[in-house]
Amino acid sequence: MTKIDIFSGFLGAGKTTLIRKLIAEAYQGEKLVLIENEFGEIAIDGGFLKDAGVEITEMNSGCICCTLVGDFTKALKKVMADYAPDRIIIEPSGVGKLSDVAKAVSGVEGAQIGAKVTVVDAGKCRMYMRNFGEFFNDQVENADLIVMSRTDTASPEKILAATELLKGLNDHAGLITTPWDKISGKQIAEAMDENGLKAEMERLAQEHHEHHHEHEEHEHHHDHDEECSCGCHDHEHEHHHDHEHEEHEHHHHEHDENCTCGCHDHDHEHHHHADEIFTSWGMETPRKFSEEELRSLLSALGDEERFGTVLRAKGILDSSDGDWIYFDYVPGESDIRRGAAAVTGRFCVIGSKLKEQALKELFNIE
Repeated sequence: MTKIDIFSGFLGAGKTTLIRKLIAEAYQGEKLVLIENEFGEIAIDGGFLKDAGVEITEMNSGCICCTLVGDFTKALKKVMADYAPDRIIIEPSGVGKLSDVAKAVSGVEGAQIGAKVTVVDAGKCRMYMRNFGEFFNDQVENADLIVMSRTDTASPEKILAATELLKGLNDHAGLITTPWDKISGKQIAEAMDENGLKAEMERLAQEHHEHHHEHEEHEHHHDHDEECSCGCHDHEHEHHHDHEHEEHEHHHHEHDENCTCGCHDHDHEHHHHADEIFTSWGMETPRKFSEEELRSLLSALGDEERFGTVLRAKGILDSSDGDWIYFDYVPGESDIRRGAAAVTGRFCVIGSKLKEQALKELFNIE
C-alpha cells in the first residue's frame, strides 16, 4: 500500500511552506512524489519544490474537487506504477473540497490515506468561514489534523477566536497552534500519525461513559412521581428549555440572498464547483518589474471595487536590477523575495468576480 497524505487549505494558507518544512525535516530518505493541483492556467508553486528533489505532477485545467476527479484517479495510478513511491503528497487547489479529494483517493486500489491535514491562516479564519464557507468549512470538517499558520503574527485574541471557530466545525481533529519556527517537521509528522491513538482514546472514553451511565441507571432504581425530589427530572427539563432557547437564537436574524453569515452553506455543500465561485487570471510575461513597483501593485490589489475580490496572487518575475523576484500575496499581506531565474516571468491572480481589464492595466500587460 502507498501512503498518501493530503494537505488542504484555503488560498494562501501556507500549504506549500508546510510541505517544504516536512520534506526538509521529516521525510528524509523517503521516496516522495508530490501531486499539485493549481486552480487556474498558470502554475507557479511547482518551481518552489523541484529543488527539494521531489517528482511533481501539475494539473492546471481545473480543480480536483470538480472537473479532475476522473483524470486525477488516472494520474494517481500512473504515479504509483511509474515511481513506486514510499509516500505521495497531494496538495489540492486552495479552493478544492477535501471531502472530494479524499473520496477520489479512496477509490484507487493500493492507495491508503495516511493523514488529511488542513492549514488555516489564524488571522483570516473568520473572514473565509463567513464568505466562502462552502469550501473553507469542508476542508476543516474533513481534516484529521488542523495546522494553524501565521500564529507568530496573529494576535492572541485572533488565535483564540480561530481555535473556537475551528473546534466548532471539527472537535475531533488534532490542532497545532504553535508557530512553525518553534516546532520541527518531525513533531508535525508525529501529530499526523497519532490518529490511531486518538481514536483508541476516544473509544476508551466512550466505554467509560457507557459504564458510568449503566452504573447511574442501576443506582436510580426507585420509582418517580410528580412529588419526587430526587432531581432526576431536572436535567430533562433543563435540556428541553435550552434546546428551545438555542432554536430561538439560531433563527433570530433574518437571511436573504445577500447574507454572508454562512448559515446556508451546509445546505449547498455539494452544489457548487470551484469554477462557479472563483476565477483566475494570469499570464507569462518577459516584462521586467522593480521591487518598488511590485510592492505598489500588490498593495493596490486590496481595492475590491476596482479589481474584484483578490484572495491570492503569486508569481516569478524578472527584475529590472538583474535578479528574479518571487512574490506571494493574500489580503493585507505580501511577501517578496529573490530567487533563481525562470524560463520566463509568470504570475497568477485568484479570487472572486475578478475584473481582468483592470488587472491588465495595473500590471501594464497588453
